[in-house]
Amino acid sequence: MLHGLAKRFLDGLIRHGTLVVHVPGGEVWRFGDGTEPSVTVRISDPAAIRRMLTNPDIAAAEAYMNGTLTIDGDDIVGLLSVAVRNTSTRRQPLLRNLQSGWRYVLRWIDQHNPIHRAHANVAHHYDLSGELYALFLDADRQYSCAYFRDPDVTLEQAQADKKAHIARKLRLEPGMRVLDIGCGWGGMGLTLARDHGVQVVGVTLSREQQKVATERAAAAGLSDRVTFRLQDYRKVPETFDRVVSVGMFEHVGLPHYREYFDAVRDRLTPDGVALIHTIARTDGPGSTNPFIAKYIFPGGYIPAASEVLPAIEKSDLILTDLEVWRLHYAETLRHWRERFEANVDRIRALYDDRFVRMWRFYLSGSEFGFRVGIQVVHQYQLARKRETLPLTRDYMYPATAAAARSEGAGLERARGHAREEEHA
Repeated sequence: MLHGLAKRFLDGLIRHGTLVVHVPGGEVWRFGDGTEPSVTVRISDPAAIRRMLTNPDIAAAEAYMNGTLTIDGDDIVGLLSVAVRNTSTRRQPLLRNLQSGWRYVLRWIDQHNPIHRAHANVAHHYDLSGELYALFLDADRQYSCAYFRDPDVTLEQAQADKKAHIARKLRLEPGMRVLDIGCGWGGMGLTLARDHGVQVVGVTLSREQQKVATERAAAAGLSDRVTFRLQDYRKVPETFDRVVSVGMFEHVGLPHYREYFDAVRDRLTPDGVALIHTIARTDGPGSTNPFIAKYIFPGGYIPAASEVLPAIEKSDLILTDLEVWRLHYAETLRHWRERFEANVDRIRALYDDRFVRMWRFYLSGSEFGFRVGIQVVHQYQLARKRETLPLTRDYMYPATAAAARSEGAGLERARGHAREEEHA
C-alpha cells in the first residue's frame, strides 16, 4: 500500500523529463514524458519512501545526504533539474498542495526574526569555516548574484560588474556616508570606499564575517574609511546619504518587512538613496522550502514583489527603479557549484561526506530554481524625495547612453544634410 501511494504521488508530480526509481523489493518505477533530462535513483531504505509521502521536499534531500538515496552517475544536477522543473508548476498533486498550504499558514511563525533569533539564524550559515567559502566564492567573497554582462566572463569579473552597477545606481559622490546592511565579508564596503571615496559603515550579525571584514579593511589601508560592526540593522543610530543591502533581505522575515523599510527610511538623510538587492519569486507569495529552512537558511524567505511593495509604500519611501535579473544567479551558482566540486576533497576534510552531499543538494537545487524555476533577483532603488535622482536611467548605463547620444547626433546631422539638399 505504501509503495502504491508513493507511486501515485510521483506519477502526479513528475510530468516533464524522466525519472526512474529503483525501490526496495526490486520494483522499478518510471515517471515523466520520456524526454531529457533523464535520471535514475535507487532507494535502499523503505522508511525513506514513507517520509517522502509526508514531507517530500526534505525527505529526498535527507535520503541523499544519508546515502539511502543514490543517483546513477552521482547526477545530482540531473535529479534536481527534473525535480525543480516539475515542482515549480502550478499543477501539483493534492498531497503536495496540502503540504504547501500548511507551510504557508505557518510561515509568519517560522519567519518571526527578533534580534536574538536573527543572530542564531545568521550564525547557522555564515559562521561556518571561512575556508569553506574561500574554496568556491570569488576572491572578494561576494556571496550574492553576480552580473554577467557577457556570459563568458569570469566569476571575478561578473562580481566586479555587479558592484559597479550597484554603485552607479547609488549615485555616489566623494565624502558621502554609506550604510551597508548585511555587509558580508566586506567586499562591497571596501570597493565603495576605495573606488568612490565614500565613508562606509557595514553591519552584520556574523562574528566570522565581521572579523574577516575588519581584517581586510586594515590590510587594504581603509580602516579610516570603513568600519564593520557586529550589529543588527535595527540598532544603527546614525543617518547616511546612501543605504545599500545585497543578499540580506531574504533573512529579514515577512513579519518584519515594514520594520525593515522604516529602518531604511530613518537611516537616510532627506536626499538619501537606497539600493536593496534580493532574491525574489515570480509566482506570488509562498513559503520556504523545508530543506532550505532546516539545513541552510533558517528563518529565511524569498519574497514576491507583491509582498515587498506594500511595505515600501507604507514606509514613505518612493520606488524609483525596479530591475529584474533573470538568469544571472543561475550562472553565478553554476560557477559556485563547479568550484565546490573542484575542491570537494578539501571541503570533505573540513566537514564530512554528509555535509558535502547537503551542499551539493543546496547549490544544485538553487541553480535550477533560477534556471527553470520561479526565482529571480530584484533590485529596488528607493529615495525619500522624487527629485533626488535623474529623470532617466542613462546614468546606470553610461556607455549605452553615450552610444545612443552619438547615434542620435549622427541621425540629426544626416537629417540636417537632407534638409540642406532639399533647399539647394
